Amino acid sequence: MIKLIVSDIDGTLLPDGGHELNPELFEVIGKLRDRGMQFAAASGRQWVSIDTVFAPIKERIFYLSDNGAYVGCAARRLFVNTIDRVLAMDLVRDIRAEGLEVLVGGPDMVYLESRDEAFCDWLINGYKFRVKRVADVTEIEDDIIKVTAYRKNDVEHATKSLRDKYGDRLKMVIAGEMWMDCMAPGVSKGQAVKLLQDSLGILPEETIAFGDQLNDLDMLKQAYYSFAVANARPEVKAAARFEADANTRDGVLKILKLLL
Repeated sequence: MIKLIVSDIDGTLLPDGGHELNPELFEVIGKLRDRGMQFAAASGRQWVSIDTVFAPIKERIFYLSDNGAYVGCAARRLFVNTIDRVLAMDLVRDIRAEGLEVLVGGPDMVYLESRDEAFCDWLINGYKFRVKRVADVTEIEDDIIKVTAYRKNDVEHATKSLRDKYGDRLKMVIAGEMWMDCMAPGVSKGQAVKLLQDSLGILPEETIAFGDQLNDLDMLKQAYYSFAVANARPEVKAAARFEADANTRDGVLKILKLLL
């Protein structure tokens, strides 16, 4: 029996930056919860953004946000994994030197020093992030759970030197064409799913997971019923046991309705 459902958001349930899910998904998740199946949204997004996307059922789901650096439920922190501050700020300076936008994530706030108004507006009104704009992100005093490099396209190629330099000291993942996310060593969506499974007494054989990007690979390994959506990267399709329809055709919703 399936006891835990885990899904990525961007590229799996939504287009990147979107925030309006098919309303039928809320109804289906509610019915699955009534039958004893837990639901977790696993994303590189901040928990505040997940909270907005899943507003009608936010009290009934788990958040595995910031690629697993934050685990919460009903706007309550359960687990938070922080990055060493000195290491994080060294990375911030190197991201700047590469000419990329840099975002620093605290448990409840994303700090941004960008002067690109369109970019800032997209984060605030598109992704629904809780953003604080500052002159210099290296001067913030908050705990740091994620550092992100942004480039409009081909961020994987643009950040290769950064991954070569810091890859043995941070968990660094490519999350689509535009984002490279960096967390503390060992932090991933998969680690967060395992934490949830262990806490709830749920086995991988009782777990179903959906994803599309490289930052979903560890998560898919934690679920026997691992699904790549049809628009997923080839590496994700190769790692998953099953394939669902594309995000634009409600692939995840179709599978969840079968569970009913």
